[in-house]
Amino acid sequence: MMGRACAQIPKSGQDPSPGKTSIPTRYAFGKMLGPSSDSIPNQAVPKRGSMPLLKRIVASPAFLSAVGSVAAWYLRLVWHTSRRTIEPATIYATVQMPAIIAMWHGQHFLAPFIKKADAKHRAKVLISRHRDGELNARAAEKLGIGTVRGSGAHNGEFHRKGGAAAFSAMVDALAEGYNMALTADVPKVARVAGLGIVKLAQHSGRPIYPVAIASSRRIELKNWDRTAINLPFGRIAMVAGEPITVARDADDATLEATRQHVEQELNRVTARAYAIVDRTGTSPP
Repeated sequence: MMGRACAQIPKSGQDPSPGKTSIPTRYAFGKMLGPSSDSIPNQAVPKRGSMPLLKRIVASPAFLSAVGSVAAWYLRLVWHTSRRTIEPATIYATVQMPAIIAMWHGQHFLAPFIKKADAKHRAKVLISRHRDGELNARAAEKLGIGTVRGSGAHNGEFHRKGGAAAFSAMVDALAEGYNMALTADVPKVARVAGLGIVKLAQHSGRPIYPVAIASSRRIELKNWDRTAINLPFGRIAMVAGEPITVARDADDATLEATRQHVEQELNRVTARAYAIVDRTGTSPP
């Protein structure tokens, strides 16, 4: 949703379709602050252990809170100035809460708006401990969404990234009646669902709902997850799939089959969401 956790990416030569702009990752956000150090001759190298003033400011709680407020304001602007389609229209009447909401990385910025302004719709989102995750967490909290910090991993770093503690916290949150939102793909492996979300369903006994949110006006970054930055004054589609359940005694083969099912359903609802907003029927980015 708003952060990273635990498909095909189009070829880099593809031209962006109307309503969206494709820009290289190196020009995005913080990397616009200035040239890289290797492009400046004779640049002094800071002593080990020292932190430049700019980095101290960026890491300060006051700065993070301010940026989180701006991000939350901007996302509200996008959501409330866009024409919205929800499919199926009956999803809020039929959803089995508390639920596990699965999304793809890079398509999750508007996820906080899945939650309705209703006391029954309590929600938390899994966000990484990474520096970028801190900004996402601040914005999510400004939008009334609780956070669980940690992320999945595919290279033996599960515990270092707080994956085990986050998993337990998510099971507890679901038991307490919170809906739990997280991205199904592990960082740096886009559009491939991990087993983590399937095991969360197995241990919590709660269903997984694959969900996609797309906007007709967007900027698409050329990074590993093809991040879509949603823009205001367009069309938004939120598409949800059927619930996917996992038995507590499911064996490894069943878990793998369910993982593939989650992946297929996420690809399907994502394609459907982009087809609605682009009015083309084409595949998502």
